[in-house]
Amino acid sequence: MKRLKISRLTLRARLTIVYGGLFLLAGVVLLGVTYVLVSQRLPHGEFTVSGSARADLEPPVGAAANQTIVGEVRGEALNALFTQGGIALAVVGAAAIALGWLIAGRVLQPLQRVTETAQRIAYAPAADRGLHERIALNGPHDEIKELADTFDVMLERLDHSFDGQRRFIANASHELRTPLTLNRALLEVAVQRPTASVEVRQLGDTLLGINARHERLIDGLLLLARSERELTEHSYVDIADIVEHVAGQVPQNGVTVLTEPGEAPTAGNPVLLERLVQNLVENGVRYNVPDDGWVGVTSDTHPDGSVVLVVSNTGPVVPRYEIPRLFEPFHRLGEDRVTNGGGAGLGLSIVRAVARAHGGDVDAVPRGGGGLVVTVTLPGAPPPPALGSDPAG
Repeated sequence: MKRLKISRLTLRARLTIVYGGLFLLAGVVLLGVTYVLVSQRLPHGEFTVSGSARADLEPPVGAAANQTIVGEVRGEALNALFTQGGIALAVVGAAAIALGWLIAGRVLQPLQRVTETAQRIAYAPAADRGLHERIALNGPHDEIKELADTFDVMLERLDHSFDGQRRFIANASHELRTPLTLNRALLEVAVQRPTASVEVRQLGDTLLGINARHERLIDGLLLLARSERELTEHSYVDIADIVEHVAGQVPQNGVTVLTEPGEAPTAGNPVLLERLVQNLVENGVRYNVPDDGWVGVTSDTHPDGSVVLVVSNTGPVVPRYEIPRLFEPFHRLGEDRVTNGGGAGLGLSIVRAVARAHGGDVDAVPRGGGGLVVTVTLPGAPPPPALGSDPAG
């Protein structure tokens, strides 16, 4: 238990305890050695008294009295050495511990800077957000500076890697859009020809469906790459308005969409936030039960000012261990990557990317009886000033 409590102390406190403990231990040893040496130098037996001093002693000092005086003087001297030495050791030890605390804090200050930078990057809204930061530690070339320089090199390589990945996705998506658009145009022309046979029309409709799925995949990749970048637009958005708009636009396919749009003001990109709500509602409709299915969408503002969007639905039973994989790109519940399903497997990935780009997060839990309960939390925003009002009051 003691070892567990000590391990929870900060490095600065542990260094101070070690330095202070070693100083006190050395002081106790020094005091003990001094005590032994002084004790050996002090007389143990009779001491001789000069003639003039002997004449002043009335009555004359005998051997027994002489021994008593020697013992008292020796005891008082050793007691004074032990007491005053102990007090001096305590005072100097306290000063040494305080000085050790200050020195340890000064020595560990560069390490604290490394830790703060790492924490800002680790708790950034997106995985690659903040990788442009550098420690750039100045000072002597010691172990801490070497650690900071190594950390900067690692951040630079990760930053280049994420930038290259985003550029590749964006460029590849743009390059694939042109042939897909051309394919769709050619297929539509072939299907709409008056001389086209039934088999050709059926084949054309099938190919058009596949082409449309590929187009949705490309659009999803572009949106995913866009939502993972730094936001440049921060507009006032009420999630309740988006909920009402999306609920009236999404094809329900026999599924009842129930909405309770409470006021939920936030700041961000309206297009991305609309896509977030749309993906959640579309997923809730797509992965539902064949009969009497429903999707519930609510928005509200917490007392702490944060905005909460909750989308729940009936549907198949989702194992809890499957939920983290649902937020991975191209993963769909109960389907592999090559299945020609209704979606591209990017819906929840885009939701998480958009939420984190706005400084929020998303969480999902299985709903009792089947389906999911997805909760999106976003930072709140004060309402914009009314038109014509004076901000200065």
